[in-house]
Amino acid sequence: MGSGEMKRALFLGGLLAAVVSSAWSHEVRPGYLELRQTVAPDTYDALWKVPGKGNLRLALSAELPTTCANVTEPSRSMANKAYTDRWTVHCPGGLGGRAIHIGGLSASVVDVLVRIEWTNGTTWVQRLTPQQPTTVVPTTPSAWHTAGVYLKLGVEHILTGVDHLLFVLALLLITQGWKLVKTISAFTLSHSLTLTAATLGFVNVPQPPVEAVIALSIVFVAAEIVHKNQGRSSLTARAPWVVAFGFGLMHGLGFADGLREAGLPVGRIPTALLFFSIGVETGHLLFVGLVLSLIGFVRKFRISFPRWVGFLPPYAIGTLAMFWVIQRVATF
Repeated sequence: MGSGEMKRALFLGGLLAAVVSSAWSHEVRPGYLELRQTVAPDTYDALWKVPGKGNLRLALSAELPTTCANVTEPSRSMANKAYTDRWTVHCPGGLGGRAIHIGGLSASVVDVLVRIEWTNGTTWVQRLTPQQPTTVVPTTPSAWHTAGVYLKLGVEHILTGVDHLLFVLALLLITQGWKLVKTISAFTLSHSLTLTAATLGFVNVPQPPVEAVIALSIVFVAAEIVHKNQGRSSLTARAPWVVAFGFGLMHGLGFADGLREAGLPVGRIPTALLFFSIGVETGHLLFVGLVLSLIGFVRKFRISFPRWVGFLPPYAIGTLAMFWVIQRVATF
């Protein structure tokens, strides 16, 4: 590839990275409302975590049933770009059959996870969205309800995790045939191991370095694609499953952070972990299937492109990932 084509590929790659970065670099985490029953009758300790964007708190409010009254005034703190309120509330007759509403949610772009824990060990979890900002607390929560909620959370976590998807995309661009099956299997196995270990507390790694290494893994594979296109030796092209397994361990720690952010229901942690993992793999396979379908479409119709186009995806992916590396290291 000539220097003019290289500059053109770099320019287009940087332009694409800037567009994607502007759309995805300002991630807003979900809100979280927890009500934990105390030994006092019909009394709950409330925790309300509202995401922040920059120095601003999102305009969301937790509206409990009208029968509830505050026992203590909310105390507020801020950490990890989120504002947290804690207080105690008394709800005569309990929460079963009554509605909880998140004010301002319908005008936002975030979700809120609601979790209620009772003293008998029962836990109920519900995800509220801008389209459904209100929920009614059931009188007898079921394990299948918890499974469904965490299954959806897993699917959405992977499909909205652009860094994880870019890593998988880069692997797909450099791997073919049976190597692809082995690579995807290795990635699945490795991130499942660390997701389980971190969620159960066997592994505890600070999240900022993990996020930086995840971004660096994308830069590495993008560079490997360029090496392969230039006819140079590439570790990822020769043994992609080794690279997928190694970096997959770090991606699993990233998934675990997302699960911790959502919270785990006491007494049903295995169920939540299992179905969150199934959801992650379901979303993962949906993405892989979509990409392979697009590749098959291009090959079927024998659409030809200039040689420099082959360098555009890795340069775009690598540029965006390097931006993430710098951004995440700066937060240490």
